[in-house]
Amino acid sequence: MTDRDISDSWSPARARKPDQNTRLSRTPEVGTTQSSGVPATGSNFKSVTQQQENNTEGLPIKTHSDKTFNLSNITEKLPNWMKSWVLWSIMLTLIPSGIGFISMSMLLKLPSAPNCPEIFWPLASASVRLHCAQLAASKQTVNDLLQAIALVKALPQNHPLRGQINSFLEEWSRDILRLADQSFQSGNLEEAIATSRQIPEDLEARKIVEDQITKWQSIWSKAEEIYQESLKELGQRHWQSAFMLSSKLLRVNNKYWATTKYDELNRIIVTAREDGDKLYKAEGLADSRSLDNVLAAIKLAESIKSDSYLYQKAQELIPVFGRKILKLAQAKMDKRDADTALEIVRQIPPIPELQSEIDDFVVLGEAQRSAWIGTVSGLEAAISQAQQIDASREVYEKAQELIARWQLEIQDVSRLEKARTLASQGTINELTAAISEAQMIPDSNPRADEARQEMNRWRGQVESIEDRPYLDRAEQIALLEDITSLQAAIAEANQIRSGRSLYPEARKKIRTWTAKVQRIQDQPYLDQARIIADSGDLNTAIREAQKIASSGRALASEAQTAVDSWQEQIRAKENWRKAREVAITGTPEALAEAIRLADRVSNRNVLRMDANVAIDQWSQQLLQMARSQSEFDVSKSIETARLIPRGSSAYRDAQEQIRTWKQFIIPRTPSTPSSEPSPDVEQSPSSISDGL
Repeated sequence: MTDRDISDSWSPARARKPDQNTRLSRTPEVGTTQSSGVPATGSNFKSVTQQQENNTEGLPIKTHSDKTFNLSNITEKLPNWMKSWVLWSIMLTLIPSGIGFISMSMLLKLPSAPNCPEIFWPLASASVRLHCAQLAASKQTVNDLLQAIALVKALPQNHPLRGQINSFLEEWSRDILRLADQSFQSGNLEEAIATSRQIPEDLEARKIVEDQITKWQSIWSKAEEIYQESLKELGQRHWQSAFMLSSKLLRVNNKYWATTKYDELNRIIVTAREDGDKLYKAEGLADSRSLDNVLAAIKLAESIKSDSYLYQKAQELIPVFGRKILKLAQAKMDKRDADTALEIVRQIPPIPELQSEIDDFVVLGEAQRSAWIGTVSGLEAAISQAQQIDASREVYEKAQELIARWQLEIQDVSRLEKARTLASQGTINELTAAISEAQMIPDSNPRADEARQEMNRWRGQVESIEDRPYLDRAEQIALLEDITSLQAAIAEANQIRSGRSLYPEARKKIRTWTAKVQRIQDQPYLDQARIIADSGDLNTAIREAQKIASSGRALASEAQTAVDSWQEQIRAKENWRKAREVAITGTPEALAEAIRLADRVSNRNVLRMDANVAIDQWSQQLLQMARSQSEFDVSKSIETARLIPRGSSAYRDAQEQIRTWKQFIIPRTPSTPSSEPSPDVEQSPSSISDGL
């Protein structure tokens, strides 16, 4: 049996009603069937009527002739080739053989399979239904399986083929479930559910459909939960956690989630991680409060593609970075550097969410720049520019406040311009008039601070004009630089009162003149102390100079320096005396102490050269003592040699001698030396470093 007679869209309900001849030929059922339930004979039997009609076709056969004919006459008329006995022998051999072959072929030809789409199902036999159902089910599609079930399901329960039919129904139902599971595995959950629920409810397989659907839904929900949790971790930039969660999809019992969705999620994570690093870098650049860095941060955020999981986050950060640039521009604007502020804003790339704010900033910036010119025309231009801002804008109220302020400033600027014109004359009367004009500007007006600054400057000019003669006279008097003249100059400069514009200059000159007076007065006493010190009485010189050093007058610092020098000379003499006295003892310890005392003499002192000569002599004595001691006590000689100070003439020889003595005490051995030092040569860290 083949599928050649079954179309892809045939249905039992669509089978045509047979005509009368067909109905007559198909009414009787064939009693015997093949092992598969297919009838042994086909549906190609000819009806009796058709056979009769076929038999009557052709020429009519007549058994009687109207005339008698002569056979010899006929044979004489035949051609010569028809009279050959060889030809007739061949024809008599081939014709019966051909007829026999055709007959056997017709007898051995198998009956053709029924044409299922053309069958009228109400009259079809159970075997025909089962045969056509098997053909439909063999296509293994949901619709064909359902058609196969419908063909045989309608047969009576007591039908002899019911056992075989039930077996097929169970098999085909499970095939439908298998196809539904394939849909589920390929990612079509709803299709899988709809397919499985098409199984008739009265079939045995229907009992496991809902359990299977519940299982599918549970698997699907678990996979979706893992997917969403991983995306949530991505939103928080927890890349490692997102990777760990995505790996759980590999253990989900669904090929679609374990392959397609897993690969998709991994691509999202990898891309998001790369883009996340870009965003981290962009945020770090934006926090640096540098224009170039913030612009670079915007470029990084704009480089994130629209298919990235962090695209939306990047789009949200771009306006944030743009507002940072606006803040930088506003900081410049607050310092009245409108040109720099506007230049910064114009470098912001096009940002739709920020464009209105940028436009408003530029308009107000241009207006403020015009207002800061400080002229009436500039303020009028600023008001006109600020009025361009629509009432729907966020900065509308600020623009209105500036407009109101600039309108007040127009009056203030007029007064300030008039006051400046008066003050430009430079006389006391004109400056006083300018101050009076500026005082008409109320403290609550925008230009009040500027007016106060101008008034203070003009008052300073007035005070300078009034007090300059006192200072000029004092400078003339002080030119003689004697005590009387200097004191008179100081008295003249003291007439300039505190708080006046020339007061700081006057105080500076008074301090200079006072120092000169003090120097003239105290210099003789300091010179006398130096004379006493030169005579050798350093203690008396120190007592005399100490009076000046503690007075806080002009020569106090110079006197203190002299006192320190003399005290150092006294200490140097004392140390030098003690060093010589100690060295007389002649022991290694005494010589070492003498060297220490002599080394205290300052390099600036005249005794230092004598001390250096003595230190070298005493060092040589120590070296000789050490060499003598080495004859009976090498360890003692090493200790004595270490007393020789660095920088002395005997120091290098002493160090060489110490190394030689150490080699004598600690002979070299081929074995690895112990980490613990020998008790015989154990030394303090300082002594070891001195020795080496």
